[in-house]
Amino acid sequence: MTVEPTEPDLARWAAHSRSSRGRRYSEPPAAPRGEHQRDRDRIVHSTAFRRLVYKTQVFVNHEGDLFRTRLTHSLEVAQVARSAARQLRLNEDLVEAIALAHDVGHTPFGHAGQDALHGCMAAFGGFEHNLQSLRVVDNLEQRYLGFDGLNLTFEAREGILKHCSRRNAARLLSSEPAGPAWRFVHDGQPTLEAQLVNLADEVAYCTHDIDDGLRSGLLELDPLLRLPLFAQASEFDRRGAAGSAPSASGLGNAGSNARADRRLLYQALRRLLSALIDDLIAQTRANLRAADPQDVEAVRRAPALVAFSAPMRADLDQLKGHLFHALYRHPQVVETTVAARSVVTDLFAAYTQRPLEMPADHRGAADLPRAVADYIAGMTDRFASREHQRLTGRQVFTHAGG
Repeated sequence: MTVEPTEPDLARWAAHSRSSRGRRYSEPPAAPRGEHQRDRDRIVHSTAFRRLVYKTQVFVNHEGDLFRTRLTHSLEVAQVARSAARQLRLNEDLVEAIALAHDVGHTPFGHAGQDALHGCMAAFGGFEHNLQSLRVVDNLEQRYLGFDGLNLTFEAREGILKHCSRRNAARLLSSEPAGPAWRFVHDGQPTLEAQLVNLADEVAYCTHDIDDGLRSGLLELDPLLRLPLFAQASEFDRRGAAGSAPSASGLGNAGSNARADRRLLYQALRRLLSALIDDLIAQTRANLRAADPQDVEAVRRAPALVAFSAPMRADLDQLKGHLFHALYRHPQVVETTVAARSVVTDLFAAYTQRPLEMPADHRGAADLPRAVADYIAGMTDRFASREHQRLTGRQVFTHAGG
């Protein structure tokens, strides 16, 4: 195994390439690139990663060009995680690889699509997008002559499998006893890099969903200003009696006042982002000092060490709760969710009844329901919408084109 160029700067508890558990299929080193640089590069060049540009984060792709997609979300997670990793002397390349790949198994239409596909697959083992992300990088990407998948390092695969039910973990362990699902059965932890990406995901989606929610007009600013975490970062309520908080929809207008308000919003989001990252770094450093792990294996045996302070965790959970009720369960988003579930459910029924409608490498699979789920999960929003219209004659999303 090659030694990564930055390894002398890494902390002893970081994921050093010399302590990597390697790849499923042996390959010669790719010097001067390190092993986790190689992981990152393979992910960026994968088909599944490119598809994320047309997959829903909160708003379906046709609803607006400026809303986040799964791709831009993944890039923001990578930026947040890499910034924190540098301060904590963790392996930035591994952090970036995990962050960029953590959502490659997501269905079209975000969590609505995932829930619908899980329902369709209930009798066939269910569907978990984290498990699907691992399936994508292990099996479904077909770019190399000697193996299926991307043949990533164990540490990258471990981080990509962020969540996994015990039932599915046990099934994975039956074919790979020391694989990345081991920790879900034996209550272990992943690397600090994987733990960091997990929390960077929270930081990224909370901050950017506020931006997208206000831009869309679905989120209102005044209730956000009553939340301590957002209020502390904001100056909307500090401009005197004449400077009351603008309406959420006003933030998207083109007038001079709206432009000034949008600058204040961006300032608030930057401050919010900085507060979350600074707290995460400070608390993690304190946890590492207390636990004093000697290497990455000691990290795996310890409790989770990457964490927010208790007050920050409470404030962040309050913010997440507000977003859940005010944005993710907003009637307009729910209406789109219902339509998305209908598309995925209809596609699953159509392909299982008429497998010849799928490409040859899917319709010929021994496990047809899983092949159908793989095919649907790999679709972009707009391709799924077009396929649904082709197979059913119905257009669910009025503007679903492209």
